[in-house]
Amino acid sequence: MEIIHLENEKDFVELIKEDKILIDFFATWCGPCKMLSPILEKVESNLKVVKVDVDEFEDLAREYGVMSIPTLVVLENGKEVNRHIGFIDKNNLESFLK
Repeated sequence: MEIIHLENEKDFVELIKEDKILIDFFATWCGPCKMLSPILEKVESNLKVVKVDVDEFEDLAREYGVMSIPTLVVLENGKEVNRHIGFIDKNNLESFLK
């Protein structure tokens, strides 16, 4: 997986045009988010992961209805096709992404 840390909303608009991406809504102070990061790095997938810090990008979090973190959102051609809220282990994450 290619992991991209979002730096500005303009980049986000371009990234969601990709065929399929995974958005990881997280916060640096969130324990489950910290546990999820190394798992995302280990999963073998062609997906790009866009990490969105909810403290930096509150508007994006609100736009996507993020109420708890971590929240994983799969987009295909800009449309949400799947969502998972909370920590997820490697095996379940791989199933979630299929």
